[in-house]
Amino acid sequence: MQEQAPTPVDVPRATAPLAVRMRPRALDEVVGQAHLLAPGAPLRRLVEGGAAASVLLYGPPGTGKTTIARLLSQAGSRHFVALSALSSGVKELRQVIDDARRRRDHHDQQTVLFIDEVHRFSKTQQDALLGAVEDRLVLLVAATTENPSFSVVSPLLSRSLVLQLRSLTDDDVRALLRRAVADGRGLNNAVELDAGAEDAIVRLSGGDARRALTALEAAADGVVGTGATTLDVAAVERAVTEATVRYDRQGDQHYDVISAFIKSIRGSDADAALHYLARMLVAGEDPRFIARRLMVHASEDIGLADPTALQAATAAAQVVQLVGLPECRIALAQATLHLATAPKSNAVIVGIDEAMADVRGGAAGAVPPHLRDGHYAGAEKLGNAVGYRYPHDSPDGVLAQQYPPDALVGRDYYRPTPHGSERTLRDRLDKLRRVIRGLR
Repeated sequence: MQEQAPTPVDVPRATAPLAVRMRPRALDEVVGQAHLLAPGAPLRRLVEGGAAASVLLYGPPGTGKTTIARLLSQAGSRHFVALSALSSGVKELRQVIDDARRRRDHHDQQTVLFIDEVHRFSKTQQDALLGAVEDRLVLLVAATTENPSFSVVSPLLSRSLVLQLRSLTDDDVRALLRRAVADGRGLNNAVELDAGAEDAIVRLSGGDARRALTALEAAADGVVGTGATTLDVAAVERAVTEATVRYDRQGDQHYDVISAFIKSIRGSDADAALHYLARMLVAGEDPRFIARRLMVHASEDIGLADPTALQAATAAAQVVQLVGLPECRIALAQATLHLATAPKSNAVIVGIDEAMADVRGGAAGAVPPHLRDGHYAGAEKLGNAVGYRYPHDSPDGVLAQQYPPDALVGRDYYRPTPHGSERTLRDRLDKLRRVIRGLR
């Protein structure tokens, strides 16, 4: 549905949420995002009416995307229209574009179109914007919590400035809380926020301004309701039971956190690995996805340096399937700790990738005749299986014999590291190669 943004004189009702009442009325009231709002920066020039470019505002919730878009409604004589991707489709987009064309042709007025949660638009809906953005019939300001590289079509990306908003720093959140306590639009000094409570809200906010103000309002309501005036840690704990983990299973946080999880295991940091595991579990990540990544990691980064690593990861995956949450979190944690503390080796993945690269590059060659299948009539006449030596006939169980194609004789794909069990395996493999290749 089409929504007309508030004008500069609009004042939120006293019953509006604290985060709405404290919404910045001017650019200088915006907390954080100094990298985008410094003098001469593209976003500041756009808000002040001195630039004409479509922008994609990308960043976590509570960082000012909607606030900045609303401030755009004050820039010059531009007409401002807001659409939500949750309730709008191609029909509504075309209506806005047609209206923008009339305003441009008859009133010489430019239209700013703000689309919230643009990542929820389908490809077709995003494509419907291209012509209007290309001709600057509308200045598009689109907000998304997801990395546009994953959620916005390439033609729209190429026609827009992509500006990343950052989570607020602890100091930003503190400034916001203190302003909200003192400002007449906010709590108007009805309560005193002590240092411990301030620290608690800062921690719980996770850099999200809206979450910080919501927590402050909830805690303040509880204090005022008892007739007290000091907002302490206990009041915050009563009002806010758990911090919400910022994590989108379909967006870049999904990829960032699992990447950090695997890299922490690879780096043998068991504590960091448990942190990222907990973060995924609390946020509702599919435990089957985590189990699959552990199984891959067990072979990719540990391999035969600890042959039990893959067994541990596979066992955890079975627990996930058979038991499920919440109990399977214990098995996932056990496998995570096993892999994080195991000796590391990437010799397995290096070996298979080098072998596959050779095959793709044409280094295949014919299978040596003595290794070919001899279980059919006429095979012997073709020389198949003739001369094959059975290793079990040797007292050592290994003997000299060519196994690879001619072009790959002597090519070493698997190169054990000196880590963990591969230290012993490296010595054994060297002896085996010398016997097989007739070098002893």
